[in-house]
Amino acid sequence: MNTELKDFQLEFAGIRLGHGTSIPIAQIEGLARPGVRGEVVERPAADGVWLSPDWYEARTVRIGCGVKTPGDPAAAARIVAQIEEAADDPRVRTVGGAVMPLRIKWPGGPVRVMYGRLRKAEASWEEAVFGWVPLDIEFTADPRYYADVEQSMELKLGWLSGGGFTAPVQAPIHVSDGSLSGQNRPGWVTNNGNIDVYPVLTLYGPCANPVITHVETGRQIDLGITIPAGEHVTVDTRPGQRTVTRKNGGTFATTSPLGDFRLPPGRSEIRWIASDPTASARLKVAWRDAFKTLVDPKETHVR
Repeated sequence: MNTELKDFQLEFAGIRLGHGTSIPIAQIEGLARPGVRGEVVERPAADGVWLSPDWYEARTVRIGCGVKTPGDPAAAARIVAQIEEAADDPRVRTVGGAVMPLRIKWPGGPVRVMYGRLRKAEASWEEAVFGWVPLDIEFTADPRYYADVEQSMELKLGWLSGGGFTAPVQAPIHVSDGSLSGQNRPGWVTNNGNIDVYPVLTLYGPCANPVITHVETGRQIDLGITIPAGEHVTVDTRPGQRTVTRKNGGTFATTSPLGDFRLPPGRSEIRWIASDPTASARLKVAWRDAFKTLVDPKETHVR
């Protein structure tokens, strides 16, 4: 379970920095709007320029801080070693696309999370004898901020919000008229952020030829596979992670554009269909709300 952070505190790999900790921060850069990349082309025989689309670059958070353990240089050395060990974690450092979370609590907002890697953790030992070790830390991350807690919902197969049969079909046959509304509709998902998010979809068998639909946009993921009982398939639509993976770790390709399947801000609906004679298959949808800024300007109350 994530622990609570206080204002002006950060945390990665279980190491807490900032106000009220043994690692006070002198300055921090990189929390504002990230840099952009795009071409600027002069207009031939005309004034001005043509601007191409701007895409956000990676966000680089630079933290000037230090380990403060007065009279106990050995304690300072241990803390520095923990930070260096976190930066050297081979599960992140040597795996393409692997990231770690950096949690941040800023005044006026809840805890936000960035995903990236520690790219620099450099200590200066000149004043270590006094229990003070200055540190230069850099964290390179995705440009967006995410909620501290992941949301999820599970949707069983066998109910169609547009009407249909519940499998297995047995006499007497009951037909859903699709009249459920509000909180009774089982496929509602809510992105409380202010930008689109990309969900992780997990299908649990037994089922065949599953098709997942985002109702408002009509975007679909059509897998065309059979998932046996006791097995599952994970469809990860997140940028840099777009894969379809079986329980045993094997991956396979799909013709469906995973990058088009996203949850817009607010409430929207997910539906899915498949062949399942047992009516026990289910779909899990997991996502984190995403934000443009460290503090949402529309947030008026934070506990």
